Amino acid sequence: MPGGLVALLDDISVLARAAAASVDDIGVAASRAGVKAAGLVIDDTAVTPAYVTGLAPARELPIIAAITKGSLRNKLLIVLPAALLLSEFAPWVITPLLMLGGCYLSFEGAEKILELLGGAAHGPTLADPIRDQAAFEKKRIAGAVRTDLILSGEIMVITLNEVAHETLLVRAGVLALVGVAVTLGVYGVVGLIVKMDDVGLALARRPRAAVRRVGRALVAGMPHLLTVLSTVGTAAMLWVGGGILLHGAHELGWHAPDDLVQRLHHAASHAAGGFLGWLSEAAAAAAVGLAAGSVLVGLMHAVVRRGHDPAAH
Repeated sequence: MPGGLVALLDDISVLARAAAASVDDIGVAASRAGVKAAGLVIDDTAVTPAYVTGLAPARELPIIAAITKGSLRNKLLIVLPAALLLSEFAPWVITPLLMLGGCYLSFEGAEKILELLGGAAHGPTLADPIRDQAAFEKKRIAGAVRTDLILSGEIMVITLNEVAHETLLVRAGVLALVGVAVTLGVYGVVGLIVKMDDVGLALARRPRAAVRRVGRALVAGMPHLLTVLSTVGTAAMLWVGGGILLHGAHELGWHAPDDLVQRLHHAASHAAGGFLGWLSEAAAAAAVGLAAGSVLVGLMHAVVRRGHDPAAH
């Protein structure tokens, strides 16, 4: 009996060491993959505030909380198992699926720009009065969660590519860890951004004059910051969508467009530094996204017009 107990304890210690090693592997791999996904995390942070712009302040955090829950469902219940299954059994499907997501982001970004120019509005816009608050919020949340699904897919695929050589357990752990960390980080920052005016109001009531000035500056500046973030969010949809299309085309064998953008990036980086190199690449990707999205908007409107044209039936 003592010998059996010793053997059992020895087996438990071996399993514990293996589990600890797996946890350590997951942590190291997650940090490595997180760096690669950082660009899309920034894009996700820029896109989200647009969905609470123009809403009552009391509804901002509940809506962000609802989007956060939707984002966690996207990553953990949809993207994670799908990514693992596809990587095991049909890895060739991942790139075309991502390109479909890139088309959706390009469509969304192009539609917003064309709406501002007065040429593509086909439904409620931010300038329209809100007649049914609950329905409007539900639509906003659904739109944000759909956009998040595309960005989540891209983040998780980038993460998966970084740990493709790891075991299935480590890959699953890394995807879950990165997915939760990214979601909480992104929507935590978004929550701070959209409630910063409330922080400013609290500071403006403090007795110290310097603190009151900071508070008043925050209150005065936050509407402008949210407007800027809304604009950046639209641009992010275009440059992420265009970037997905460029990289996907490269993966599928059409190298010329992505190679041209990369040459532009390297030339700008060499001439003017890394930031301008990134900016040139982002601008080129956004141009691709705007072009592709505009075509898709045109096609969608043609289909809608044909559906409402009695002569077409």
